[in-house]
Amino acid sequence: MLRKVVRAFITVAGAIIGYGVFTLSQFVVTKTGHEEWIQFSSVQEVCIAALFVIIFSLIFFRLTPLLQKRSDVVAKGIESDLSKISTNELLTGTVGLITGLIIAYLISEIYVGINIPYIDVILNIVTYMVLGYIGIIVATRKNIDIRNFISARRSASGSKGRQKAEISPKILDTSVIIDGRISDIIRTGFIEGHIIVPEFVILELQHIADSSDSLKRQRGRRGLDIVKKMQAEYGIEVYPTEENQALLDIPEVDIKLLKLAQMTGGKVVTNDFNLNKVAVIKGVDVLNINELANTLKPVVLPGENMIVALIKEGKDKGQAVAYLDDGTMIVVENGVRFIGTTIKVSVTSVLQTSAGRMIFAKPAETGNR
Repeated sequence: MLRKVVRAFITVAGAIIGYGVFTLSQFVVTKTGHEEWIQFSSVQEVCIAALFVIIFSLIFFRLTPLLQKRSDVVAKGIESDLSKISTNELLTGTVGLITGLIIAYLISEIYVGINIPYIDVILNIVTYMVLGYIGIIVATRKNIDIRNFISARRSASGSKGRQKAEISPKILDTSVIIDGRISDIIRTGFIEGHIIVPEFVILELQHIADSSDSLKRQRGRRGLDIVKKMQAEYGIEVYPTEENQALLDIPEVDIKLLKLAQMTGGKVVTNDFNLNKVAVIKGVDVLNINELANTLKPVVLPGENMIVALIKEGKDKGQAVAYLDDGTMIVVENGVRFIGTTIKVSVTSVLQTSAGRMIFAKPAETGNR
């Protein structure tokens, strides 16, 4: 039923266009000085106008199925493009468009004095289109800077004139997205400032999701799902980088991340130990969630006893290895004979490194089982 209504509407639109073409033809012929070509009687004019209406009605009636198919494709394309745009980018782009149109209106007042036919109309159209487009592009490209500026202004007004440090944006890398814990950390509110995911990180996640390796494919899809969830729940931004030549010239994703952090004054959020090292060399601030997790682990002191299940041999002779629930490795000296059993051990030392924490222990003198 809906398709029939749409087809009738398009047919009527075709009839109106046909009559408009007839009227336009009369106007053009008159302006070119060939009035004698259209010296028809009233009946002849009505017949010719009706002929135009019928022809265009039939054309649009026959084209309706094709137009409907094309409109469905266009609608899906628009929907797909809009789904990739964050709410912040959409709002900023709208503000940029309005600003560009206001500037175009002010400039168009200059054209009022132009008396050349149609030139002022063409100049007005071009001015509005160009400045509207520039407004959208500038607003979306400088989205982060604009939001940081607004945040800084709000902080300044809220502190009654006291100077406050500008909160830098947080840039998520591929590893921390796939890890998944970043979503829970954002939910708690411990990370301040604008949280962004560069386009090249999304592209890398897509390549991983398309991998022939099932494990990599699963990790990539998990990463894309987490990005979608964080966009919907926390409003994180996908930072446009595809047209930034300074980033396009860099092939490695990790170096791109550090370059983007330097350009925006942001901090890289990661759990990649090697990226952390490179960032320190380049003077880029890094938030490593593995370091955060290690810091939050329960403190174990030498001399304390604990119950552990020994599961395999250690690296050195006589050693056995166990793990806590949080993944902390426990190396038990002279524990190889207890592999496969649960025993009480006494902590001898704790080794804390940037890569994690290791606990060294020995079988307790009593209480083994």
